[in-house]
Amino acid sequence: MLRITALVAAFAAALTVVFAAEARSTSTSVNVTAKDFKFTLSKKSAPHGTVVFHVTNKGPTAHDFKIAGKKTPLLKKGKKATLKVILKKGKKYTYICSVPGHAQLGMKGTFKST
Repeated sequence: MLRITALVAAFAAALTVVFAAEARSTSTSVNVTAKDFKFTLSKKSAPHGTVVFHVTNKGPTAHDFKIAGKKTPLLKKGKKATLKVILKKGKKYTYICSVPGHAQLGMKGTFKST
């Protein structure tokens, strides 16, 4: 009987590890389109945790996308980049194009994690 109890406890512990790892591995994808001089996001908020921003520049001017302390490379027209960040629950994050003057022209906004 002691052996069965030990096996059940070990199995339960293993399941807990598997489910916890699975919960952490989920992420949210957000498509970002950059055009002169604005960003369009497919979502304005996402659950806290890993968020992957797929950024495409469809404007004639080069742009980047910066959020939560990370940013993409400078993207020329038609180029794409992926930016993976971890967002904390209940926070608002400002995103901008860090090219001088672009944020002031409207390339900025707020993204919320829930």
